[in-house]
Amino acid sequence: MEQLAKITKETNKKLVLLIRNLEKSIGVFGDYPPVLQDLNFVRDSYRKTVPHPLLFILPDYAISRLAKFAPDFWAWKSGLFRFKTTELTRDRAIANTLNTDTNIDRLPTPEQQERIDLLHSLLMEYNPTGEIPSPENHRNCCNILNELGKAYLSQHKPIQAREYLEKACEITKKFPDYSLEIEVINQLGKSYQQQRQFESANSYHQQALDIAKEQKNRPAVANSLFYLGNVSLNMREFHQAQDYYQQTLEIEIEFGDRYSSASTYYQLGKVAEELGELEEAKANYLQDLVITTEFNDEHGLGISLHNLACFYQTTQDEDLLREVTKILGTTVEELKETIINSEE
Repeated sequence: MEQLAKITKETNKKLVLLIRNLEKSIGVFGDYPPVLQDLNFVRDSYRKTVPHPLLFILPDYAISRLAKFAPDFWAWKSGLFRFKTTELTRDRAIANTLNTDTNIDRLPTPEQQERIDLLHSLLMEYNPTGEIPSPENHRNCCNILNELGKAYLSQHKPIQAREYLEKACEITKKFPDYSLEIEVINQLGKSYQQQRQFESANSYHQQALDIAKEQKNRPAVANSLFYLGNVSLNMREFHQAQDYYQQTLEIEIEFGDRYSSASTYYQLGKVAEELGELEEAKANYLQDLVITTEFNDEHGLGISLHNLACFYQTTQDEDLLREVTKILGTTVEELKETIINSEE
C-alpha cells in the first residue's frame, strides 16, 4: 500500500500488480495452504485497496492448487499460457539434474531445493499437469519422477516422495527398462523404511530383487540385497542383515565395484558391532576407511571417521588409532583434529 501511494500514474498506462513465486508459499502437497485461505478471505477487499489488475504467474502444478483451494480467485478472469522452453535451457536443466554425478544427499539445502525446482520445471515440459505423457516422453518423464522421489527422500519427506515414485512405477510398465523399474521399486521401499513400515519396505525390496534375478542383472541384485540388509538391521535381525550384506559384497567384488563396497563394509561393521564381534567390526570399519580414502570421498570419509571415533570411545582400542593413522598417513594428534572437523 505504501509503494502504491508513491507510484506516479501515467494517463496512457495502466498499473498491473505482478505476483510471482506464490508456488513457494502454497506448496505442492497437503491441505489448504494458509496463504490461500487468507487470499480467498480478503479477495473482495482488493477492489478498493488495490484497484488494479492482479496478475498471478504460476507453474501448472500451482495453478491446480489455486483452482482447488482458492476457487473464488479462479472464478476471476484467467488464462492458461504455455511457454516453450528453449532447447538450451532444457538441456542445462537436464545436465544439472538427470545427468549429474552429484548425489542430492550431499548438496547443501539451497542447492537441493534448486534441483527440486528444476525437476518440477522439467516435469512440466514432459508431462504437463492433467495430460498423459506421450510414449516418446515416457523415459524422460519416469527419470524425472524418480529423481523427484529421491530428492524428497533426501529431505526425509517419504509421503511426498512416494507420490512421484508411484507415478514413475506406473510409467515403467509402459516401456522396457528393467534397471529403472528396479531402482524405482527400491526407492519406494526406502520411502516405507523412512516411516519405519518395515514389512512394506521389505516387500518392495524383495520385489525389486526378484526382477533383478529374473533379468540376471547382478549389480541390481546387489543393490536390492543391500537395501534388504538395511531393513533387517533396522528390525534388529542382525544375522539376516549380515547375510544380505555378505551376498552384496560378493557381487561387488565379482564386478570390481570397489567404491560401492565401502558402504557394504561399513554396514557389515555395524552388524558385527551389534553382535559383539568387535574385531570383525573393526576390520570392516577399517576396510571402509581404506576405500573412502582411496577414492578421496570427503563426505564418506567424514562419516567413517565419526563412526570410528564412536567405536574407539566404546573399545578404547589403541591399535585402532594406529591403524587409522597408518591409513591416513597422519599422527594421532592430527587424527583427533580431523575427527573434530568431521563432526562439524
